[in-house]
Amino acid sequence: MDYGTVLTTCSNSEEARAIAKSLVENKLAACVNIIPKITSIYSWKDEIVEDEEYLLFIKTRKNHFRLVKKEIRRLHSYELPEIIMLQIKKGSKEYLEWIKSETSMKDS
Repeated sequence: MDYGTVLTTCSNSEEARAIAKSLVENKLAACVNIIPKITSIYSWKDEIVEDEEYLLFIKTRKNHFRLVKKEIRRLHSYELPEIIMLQIKKGSKEYLEWIKSETSMKDS
């Protein structure tokens, strides 16, 4: 399959919305779900940290990953933002065609 989902987390709603809108407006994503107020517990610089974050679930094409990653880094406040792509192995033909049509731009 040519499609995937990219995950990233943000510290606040405004940043999450700015990243989501930019990705959709620039046809790098067909849709971005913002899941508010998740709790993340992680190790950072030898400390255990617990934060409230916003999870972005970004539907895109695999060949747009480089540009999606670049845009997230450009707009993100974190020193090291999570940017992980998961491959979509199966999906409804109609939904995948919608992703394709909404992310129609020169392949990256």
